[in-house]
Amino acid sequence: MKSSSIAKKFNLISIGNDIEINGVSSTSHPNENTIVLMSSIEKLHTKCDNLVVLTSKKICIELGIENALIAENPRVAFAKITSLFYSSPVFNIPFSDNNSSNFENKNISYGENVSLGKNVVIENDVVIGNNVKIGHNTVIHKNCVIGDDVVIDSGTIIGSEGFGNVLDDNGKWQHIFHSGKVIIKNNVSIGANCTIDRGTIDDTIIESGVIIDNLVHIAHNVYIGENTAIAAKVGIAGSCKIGKRNMIGGMVGIVDHIVTNDDVIISATSTVNKDLKEPGTYTGIMPISKHTIWKRIALWITKLDKIAKLLNLKKILKYDRIEH
Repeated sequence: MKSSSIAKKFNLISIGNDIEINGVSSTSHPNENTIVLMSSIEKLHTKCDNLVVLTSKKICIELGIENALIAENPRVAFAKITSLFYSSPVFNIPFSDNNSSNFENKNISYGENVSLGKNVVIENDVVIGNNVKIGHNTVIHKNCVIGDDVVIDSGTIIGSEGFGNVLDDNGKWQHIFHSGKVIIKNNVSIGANCTIDRGTIDDTIIESGVIIDNLVHIAHNVYIGENTAIAAKVGIAGSCKIGKRNMIGGMVGIVDHIVTNDDVIISATSTVNKDLKEPGTYTGIMPISKHTIWKRIALWITKLDKIAKLLNLKKILKYDRIEH
């Protein structure tokens, strides 16, 4: 596409030559006939004549860029432009052309433009909306509901049995069989090798606009609010309610029945063991340090309770002497 056509499509301002564009590249490895994102003031590592820089008006003026696409939010504009040069060979089999042996073939409802990878398994009473893409080796268990414009990457399991168990009088585990659903609303993106458990009785619900990275586990009865982003290796235990527009960093662990407010950010590797009642950024980790130093820190942490009691005792004795 010509750079002028891209500008028109995404409501950008085009400056300089009208260049034929065949892809995107980075500032560290720029290529001819591509668009490079420059959201901060930096230098291109190689000079390219037939190159268009996507940036802000301020940066364009400061750096004197000759060929540019000007955007109010260059990063958002770049994300939209990448769709022009991306194709997904993974999702290339129309639903109707798949081998029916992979499906239970009982009350499966699906909309238009649904495409699948290989070895997809879909059980009874599943509802799938329009424009849905499901990757290789994905399993969608019975009664699940998938909305419109949903992408589910390879190896993900939707509607698996939740980890609900109780100890009986003999000290043996009795499993609670789960009859709830997983309901995934519109415009949700789910990465590879994720697991979303069905609800015990009520449903597990993923609201519209949620994006989920690879290797994420969402347990039974969890509710994820609109436009929340969840990074890789996050584990969310049962019956949590995550607010809207939360940003959950990689390897975060959230214990069961936690509630988070809207607009909460949780730093990577944090452990969340209490409700987060106000918007803001939360961190529940210790700074990394050399192992020998950490051992000394850990030793002092185990003694904090005794130190606090000792300090409190000294305080009491001090006040006692003053009174006398």
